[in-house]
Amino acid sequence: MNLKRIRHMDNIWKKVSIVSLMIGVSVVLASCGKNQSKDSKEVNRKLKIGLLMETYDLDRWQRDEQLFTAKANSMGAEVLRAVADGDQDRQNKQADAFLTQGVDALVVIPKNLNTAARIIKSAHEKNVPVVAYDRLILNCDLDLYVTFDNEKVGYLQAKGILDKIPSGNYILLGGAASDNNARLLRKGQLRAIEEHEKNTGKNITILADPFMDNWDREEARRRISSLLTKFHAEGKRIDAIVASNDATAGGAIAALMAEGLQGKVAVSGQDAELTACQRIVEGTQTITVYKPVKKIAEVAAEAAVRLARKEQASQIIASLGYAPNALDNGARQVPSIFLEPVYVTKENMVSTVVRDGWQPLDKVFANIPKDQWPNP
Repeated sequence: MNLKRIRHMDNIWKKVSIVSLMIGVSVVLASCGKNQSKDSKEVNRKLKIGLLMETYDLDRWQRDEQLFTAKANSMGAEVLRAVADGDQDRQNKQADAFLTQGVDALVVIPKNLNTAARIIKSAHEKNVPVVAYDRLILNCDLDLYVTFDNEKVGYLQAKGILDKIPSGNYILLGGAASDNNARLLRKGQLRAIEEHEKNTGKNITILADPFMDNWDREEARRRISSLLTKFHAEGKRIDAIVASNDATAGGAIAALMAEGLQGKVAVSGQDAELTACQRIVEGTQTITVYKPVKKIAEVAAEAAVRLARKEQASQIIASLGYAPNALDNGARQVPSIFLEPVYVTKENMVSTVVRDGWQPLDKVFANIPKDQWPNP
């Protein structure tokens, strides 16, 4: 092969090498561009938070949802909402549907605190964190629990009644037996009674202490009506009913009204529902315990969004300014945020519930002559 041909072949190979190099660089750049585009979409993608609600029956839950959604939206997240209507199996299926839709975190208000554990198992299989909202979920690897100090709520319920009725016959009307919060409330109620007896020397006789199937007004009415009949036949007077929320308090008061006993028996509640606040200023309910829903909704929403962004629960709790609490759910010590409840009577109704914007003055005092309204 002569020198000229050799040089010609060498030039051809150089051109081929340059073209191959250019093609390789193009492929790499295209691949990088594709990955960058994918990463950019992932970073800019709006987070999805699944809110699984047990019921819409109580007035407060609609407000929880609205406040939760507003906070999550303000942090750039979209909220998907489902209501189980008191059916835990249905809620578990709703959770599966949300996971299929690609939610980044779940927030659960469960019906059954044991069988809801399946939601956490399914979520963790897809690397999705779960927040329990106001009700602990048992026997699972739950990521975070946001609630009020429910034992303290129960303590305040009983203490408010004890301040009015320092001795006598009490009925303790518990919430849903399936709800761990109902047990915590009862624990706080009994602690308040025990402390009261020890500190004052006065005696409280607990005539009955039933739990119910649900936090249901009508079930409470039937239960208290039956107990009133029973104890009347035995010649026993009822001095107080420590009802665990405002719905059950409403049922208890309806039963008392049927016997002409409204306002004569002290009754507690919880949630500062409008009808309960009206009963308090009218004199048929003694106290309620106000749990600032705006606070729990916004804290839970922020926690869920930050968990979805892969922050650790302990970091979130510390940065929000809460103590590093943990609650045993049977499987682990669950990082928990405990919010403070507020004791509400006729005397501080305006300075708590009304001033906080939870219930409007004109609606709370709607059944009271206007010249008797307090100054806001």
